[in-house]
Amino acid sequence: MIEISVKTNARNQMVDITGDVRGNIPDGFSGMVYIYVPHTTAAVTINEGADPSVKSDILDYLKELIPQNDGFKHMEGNSDSHIKSSLIGNSVSVIADKGNLILGTWQAIFFCDFDGPRNRKVYIKFIER
Repeated sequence: MIEISVKTNARNQMVDITGDVRGNIPDGFSGMVYIYVPHTTAAVTINEGADPSVKSDILDYLKELIPQNDGFKHMEGNSDSHIKSSLIGNSVSVIADKGNLILGTWQAIFFCDFDGPRNRKVYIKFIER
């Protein structure tokens, strides 16, 4: 298992971690690459990485859908972050073949922070076929 660190600089931010994941794949590895985020206010997703407006559209819509101060009962002031994390999810799996991630032409892997800025962790597990 590999642990990578992700530093965010905004409360809501999507960070492309595709290169970090790709850079840790063992030479010649074929199997599943499991990417897991161990935080209750962060997530991981796969989406378009070519056009940065996709990230801002996602973040803007989530912010509109789940406002930060919407009368939540949780006392820490980050209930919106917990909800966003639950909606996006804390893990993704990607196929690897001969050391290469099998992603679509425009796909990238994004770490999503909804309660930043923070220093966060992402775990990567390689499961051989």
